Amino acid sequence: MKDLDRVRLFRTDLGPAAAPALLLVHGWGGDGREWSRHAEELAATFHVIVPDLRGHGRSEVPREGNTPTEMADDLAALIDALGTGPVVAVGHSMGGQVVNLLAVRRPDTVRSVVALDPAHGAHGAEVDGVPGRLAEYRANGARAAASFVAGAFAPDAPAGLRTAHVRTTLGTPDHVIAQSYAGMYTDPGAVGIRPHSEQYLRRRPQPALTVWTSEEAATWERGTLHVPGSRVDHWPDTGHYLHEERPEHTIRLLKEWATETFRAL
Repeated sequence: MKDLDRVRLFRTDLGPAAAPALLLVHGWGGDGREWSRHAEELAATFHVIVPDLRGHGRSEVPREGNTPTEMADDLAALIDALGTGPVVAVGHSMGGQVVNLLAVRRPDTVRSVVALDPAHGAHGAEVDGVPGRLAEYRANGARAAASFVAGAFAPDAPAGLRTAHVRTTLGTPDHVIAQSYAGMYTDPGAVGIRPHSEQYLRRRPQPALTVWTSEEAATWERGTLHVPGSRVDHWPDTGHYLHEERPEHTIRLLKEWATETFRAL
């Protein structure tokens, strides 16, 4: 547990402390355990830092401020406190939004970004459904979120993965579920809806790798790229928890991307 004078964050560290640093960030209603397999393998080469975001897992649960922007600022404070230097910041879903916000708000802390099915670029019917979903999360909290999570996996996802995530989501405080969702999509300054996403992605100065399970989203994001070395991949026939449904592919991708990032120094 690290007291950052903002919030107390739980984290685990693996690998050599002096090695190049990878930050692995979970998504909405999750915790750092979803990175366990990845962290063990990546620790052979990198200093791997796996936090639980505020309000999630074993970290402190504030009554207010459980938003991606505050989470990004927490991670900046964590990187400063650990003295790792700029990291390769990897995030899934809401974590993808968090690491992109970190890259924009504190560019000195991030060497490059990897965003896996990130919570940005919402458009069309997804945007139309945001007010109703937020009302449901405010009314029913983790129970409503768990229903969404249960439907987010491919039919051939590894056995037990859905149950593990539903269980973790049900353990997330109700107010954190609602505040985090509002922070992604409806709060002033939220960046989850496509026009706002485009504005903030164009402010990101680092190269980034984004992996989408939606071909339409991948095509859209390719049009927002401006930093040399950035790219967008599309993984078809994969559920939202792509890093856990395809762990070996993800580990290989992260090794290659991080190695190239640090080699470019």
